[in-house]
Amino acid sequence: MTAIATPPSTAASHDDQRWTPRLWGVLAVLCLVMFLDGLDVSMVGIALPSIGTELGLSTTSLQWIVNGYVLGYGALLLLGGRTADLLGRRRVFLIALAVFAVASLVGGLVDDGMLLIVTRFVKGVAAAFTAPTALSILTTTFREGPARNKALSIFAVFGASGYSSGLILGGLLTSAGWRWNFLMPVPLAVLALVAGIALIPRDRPADAGGHDLAGAATLTAGMLLAVYSVVSAPERGWADPVTVVLFVLAVTLLAAFVAIEQRIAHPLVRLGILRIGSIVRANLAIIALFGSYLSFQFMLTIYFQAALGWSPLRMALALLPAGLIVAFGSPYMSRVIDRYGTQRPIVAAMVSLSTAYVWFLAAGGDPTPNYAADILPSVLLIGLGFTLAFSAIMSQATAGVHDSEQGLAAGLVQTSGQIGGAVVLAATTAFVTAGSHSADGMGAATFDQFRPGLILVTGIAFAGLVVMALGVFRRRRDDDEPEPVEDELLEPAVS
Repeated sequence: MTAIATPPSTAASHDDQRWTPRLWGVLAVLCLVMFLDGLDVSMVGIALPSIGTELGLSTTSLQWIVNGYVLGYGALLLLGGRTADLLGRRRVFLIALAVFAVASLVGGLVDDGMLLIVTRFVKGVAAAFTAPTALSILTTTFREGPARNKALSIFAVFGASGYSSGLILGGLLTSAGWRWNFLMPVPLAVLALVAGIALIPRDRPADAGGHDLAGAATLTAGMLLAVYSVVSAPERGWADPVTVVLFVLAVTLLAAFVAIEQRIAHPLVRLGILRIGSIVRANLAIIALFGSYLSFQFMLTIYFQAALGWSPLRMALALLPAGLIVAFGSPYMSRVIDRYGTQRPIVAAMVSLSTAYVWFLAAGGDPTPNYAADILPSVLLIGLGFTLAFSAIMSQATAGVHDSEQGLAAGLVQTSGQIGGAVVLAATTAFVTAGSHSADGMGAATFDQFRPGLILVTGIAFAGLVVMALGVFRRRRDDDEPEPVEDELLEPAVS
């Protein structure tokens, strides 16, 4: 078993860290950025059918509006986290937030589907630097333990609140015009930028280190190529020579990334961190969480609006209970984590998600579904799953990691979620469109067409449950939540 020993955070020397007004202000800025992330995901998801209709985009193209953001986000998260460690968290956070605001504005003004996807990718790249930097600012500001768990719970609340607000706003704004879904985040991003300049304290960049540009290039290219291969395979054929070559190139690039990380002096990912079982399990759990739900929402959005004829607002209201459960339940997660640790809540979350997907598979195929009996139970179980999982995963993924590598740990877990989500969504889209012979890849948009994708996301959630359950049975206390020590940082060691 491997563990990293870490000194206490520089933010405080006692567990009962004093929450000053400035500390609350910093947390408010970070939470506003988290709010924007949740807002953007849900608003754009609700608007997809309207975007496809106006710009003439097929289902495969529509998934790139989601995956363009997710890939730009996930592919550069590790570089974003490492850049924050090297150049200073405040500087990277503010620059990336400014780019995010500009990309949001441009995305609401373009008239071409490809340009829209490009702006989504750029916005995702900006978020790749904003998100891990925000999380590393939080984890270095609040001491590991009750204070950090409380801050992470509040952080999660704002993500859920953004998601819940985005559902309602997305439904309302799409009725007025889908472009408002892209323009809405702009003033909020500007507000966060101004407040961040005033409140976030300056920090010192790392004294030593460097950028792993070769690692960043091979990782980004490998992941982009892997997702593109999965998306394009159904149309071209899984056994087509071009498809095979693309997959081989993707695997080769990812293998080259691993080789580079083992040899370079300042790697993008210190592979030794992956010897820690709790961190590996946290990363696998977030793949199951984001991968399954991102695909589930994508299918529901199209199925309810295209097949059942629901309006965007009705669709938003149908999913709203999940966001409300996360928003109202997350503040209590710090107490749950303090009492039960992180792995047991994640196991419970995976049980909840798996049950939600199985329920919808069994009950959701009625052409005139009863919302209370057929849909609401799945929505409630998904909300419960997110409530239990998000804070626990983030806490487990960054526990026991020294301040100098908080950007790496934060970027690693968010990369896993985003790239895992992109790959699962690409595979789900391939499953859904494989049985359609229409020009837009949707056919009649019947429930049977979505069934293979629903089975896939159910399997992903169940796989996450199995991984975390095995971790509970095999774990030791110091592997689940390593204890900080007062000495200087110790190198990882296998015992």
